[in-house]
Amino acid sequence: MSRTTRIERYRNIGIMAHIDAGKTTLTERILFFTGRIHAMGEVHTGSTEMDWMVQEKQRGITITSAATTASWKPERGLFAGTPHRINILDTPGHVDFTIEVERSLRVLDGAVAVFDASQGVEPQSETVWRQADRHGVPRIAFLNKMDKVGADFAMSVQSIRQRLGANPVPVQLPIGAGPEFRGVVDLLRRRAFFFDEASGEPSEAQEIPEPLRSEAAALRLRLIEACAEVDGTVLGKYVDGRLQEITEEELERALRLGTLQRQLVPVLTGAAFKKKGVQMLLDAVVNYLPAPSDLPAVEGVTPDTQVKVTRPANDEEAMSALVFKLMHDKSVGTIAFLRVYSGTLRTGMAVLNTRQQRRERVGRLMFMHANKREEVEEVHAGDICAALNLRGVRTGDTLSALEAPVVLEALHFPEPVIQLAVEARSRGEQQKMEEGLARLGAEDPSLRVEVDSETGQQLLSGMGELHLEIVVDRLRTEYGVEARVGQPKVAYRETLRQKVRQDYRHVRQTGGPGQYARVVMEVGPAPRGSGLVFVDDTHNGVIPKEFIPAIEKGVAGAMQRGVLAGYPVVDVEVRLVDGDTHVRDSTPQAFTMAGSLAFQEAARQAGVRLLEPVMDVEVTTPEEFLGDVLGDLSSRRGRVRGMEGHGAVRSVSAQVPMANLFGYVTSLRGRTQGRASATLRLATYEPVPDTLQESVVAQPQ
Repeated sequence: MSRTTRIERYRNIGIMAHIDAGKTTLTERILFFTGRIHAMGEVHTGSTEMDWMVQEKQRGITITSAATTASWKPERGLFAGTPHRINILDTPGHVDFTIEVERSLRVLDGAVAVFDASQGVEPQSETVWRQADRHGVPRIAFLNKMDKVGADFAMSVQSIRQRLGANPVPVQLPIGAGPEFRGVVDLLRRRAFFFDEASGEPSEAQEIPEPLRSEAAALRLRLIEACAEVDGTVLGKYVDGRLQEITEEELERALRLGTLQRQLVPVLTGAAFKKKGVQMLLDAVVNYLPAPSDLPAVEGVTPDTQVKVTRPANDEEAMSALVFKLMHDKSVGTIAFLRVYSGTLRTGMAVLNTRQQRRERVGRLMFMHANKREEVEEVHAGDICAALNLRGVRTGDTLSALEAPVVLEALHFPEPVIQLAVEARSRGEQQKMEEGLARLGAEDPSLRVEVDSETGQQLLSGMGELHLEIVVDRLRTEYGVEARVGQPKVAYRETLRQKVRQDYRHVRQTGGPGQYARVVMEVGPAPRGSGLVFVDDTHNGVIPKEFIPAIEKGVAGAMQRGVLAGYPVVDVEVRLVDGDTHVRDSTPQAFTMAGSLAFQEAARQAGVRLLEPVMDVEVTTPEEFLGDVLGDLSSRRGRVRGMEGHGAVRSVSAQVPMANLFGYVTSLRGRTQGRASATLRLATYEPVPDTLQESVVAQPQ
């Protein structure tokens, strides 16, 4: 196919969901039906293509997003008979690895949200849905596990509407549920399809079974009403009462338009493990989700002037690409995953890393299939690929053509909530451990690696206990380092209690040139989440403009080191209002010191209070254990915020300080005979109660 039409036949999609909803199983079936693999692996046997890491196979969970490419020719719909290229990212469901979902959604054009049909919307599916909202990603929904006992199609659709605030529009109706699940009614075509029990292949179109005709008619009317809200042609026929004249093609086009505009979410159903409904889902991916050319041109700024520019998705534009992931491979070194937004990238091409203002020469280019590689000479707008020999590159960097530099919006990473100290068991392993942690930190921007200046220990900060457990395990399996591990600690923050004014004079005389700087600043708390708000409010040049950045640098350094207990200070406004200089002894270094010391003194006068991470906790438990679960949450300083019921199962939502949640999941399983489960994700930072702050400050760092 020609390049001009090829980009219109691209689909860059992610598979996203709560843990155990069946994402990886679904991806395996997609790869099988598209001919990418010839034998399907299973999560429970550790034989899947996409979960290739040792830790993924051992635990049966996805830890890192895996990329692959497949081809599909839809049997039905707008693009029937036309082959399309589908680039797929299978993302983790566990909340500790939410950064993998975040960076995948940043570079994808559409997503398939997978739900367990017996559970509906679960906590992590809500989290990833909000992430997709933030990145403006169109979605379709797949209600998986329709063959599971307790599967409830109507409940799942309603939970999408209520918990996610979305507009779900079923395009299928299941025929049966649980062990009786046999097929689906295609609401657009008003026909039934039954799945072969062995192959999962759908039958030829048949009449809708009599017991379902009334429900199917009602759902089809709702589908038409949803399409009428986004498409004028359908609306005109609907208003005139000419429902029988509305064609399948008109409904397909309206569904596609509504999906691209994110006004509706087509809902399909099936059972991925039994291979049921997967081919119809692939048709829907092609028919409803966008090609790169369907979306607005990516926006960026020029590095020097910060002027806004756009890069449309075509090969004739200047090349621009975003590095969204790094992976270290022992045989080839660092692999950089790229989304090419515009232009053509070729092997050996010189490009500019605009964040670092550094030239790079592209080594080998390849398409990835999990941890396997397919080398190519060039990649084009819309491609998701990987590159070698980009030595200085980091996650979030923009690569652009030398003659047309652009900086695309970088990735944003969450703050860690837990910290762990690790040290090598021998001096011989120390260097290996440092190298391993440096590479793991480059791969995973949600992992912070630093050195304790007093103990010399490596400090790891991450998103949860499992996150750090996996890091330590990878040190052992990939780098041969058996690290000693300390007790996990909460990643507290510090902030100020009130606003103060500080007049600070820094004077140092050492025999030669001296140091002189005077700063007057007003320092106080800022709104939660604002970090450092630094305002230069000086007048008449009392402090030359070239010294202002040095003052801000000094303040930022002091905030990072902490004041009360060594935790970073956050959410502070510093307003520089006055100061003066010495004609000979004032230097940027002097003003950096003045800014740092003035802030520390101001913070002590203002009073410092600790902030602790508070987690959203969602517990799913059999009703018989509800009392124990609620009592345990209360004993952990938890605040119950709501409860929902479905059958004999209760879902409890609460907020609990991270300090009281170490080992919680293990404790919960013991308390409920292994029948309850919980997910934890960062909700906010809140002040530590004054009655507890003193004891926290007294803890050794």
